[in-house]
Amino acid sequence: MSTKINNIDELKAEIARLKKLRNEQEFYLSTQYTLLRKKVGTPYRVLSAITSRVPGYGLVKGLISLMSEGESENEIKQGSRSDWFTRTLQLGLPLVLNKTLLKGSGWLKKSLVLLASETAAGQINQNSVISAISKVTEFVKPKKKKKHNDVPPLEDEPDVINFGIPPSSKTY
Repeated sequence: MSTKINNIDELKAEIARLKKLRNEQEFYLSTQYTLLRKKVGTPYRVLSAITSRVPGYGLVKGLISLMSEGESENEIKQGSRSDWFTRTLQLGLPLVLNKTLLKGSGWLKKSLVLLASETAAGQINQNSVISAISKVTEFVKPKKKKKHNDVPPLEDEPDVINFGIPPSSKTY
């Protein structure tokens, strides 16, 4: 579709027409893209809404994705994913509680405990446990005694260690 342009006014009119056509096409394509995303996203939203109501689904999904990706501890970003200690605690705590304290309870109580313990275990991570243990060990272990030097340091040069020979003396 070539039009013959004879003067500057026709050129400006053609440029304006092409800009308008471009804007209309961009608008059409963006609305079609939005509609396509909604159509494709609907089954995913329905499935995720159903699975989000299942207790422990997030834990199992996280464990499977962690194993399948083969990430090491150093590659896991803090805050976005849990470390191995938190994952183990999230998995082991409900099992231990269900086998010991909630042995005769019904499935409803067990699923509620599963949800609560998963959330509680998610708040605990390896760094918090290590920092708590280090604080306890610092409190328990005895303080180191300072070594006392028999000879006091020089007053004019406090950083120089005194070995009995003045630093200004000449030795040959």
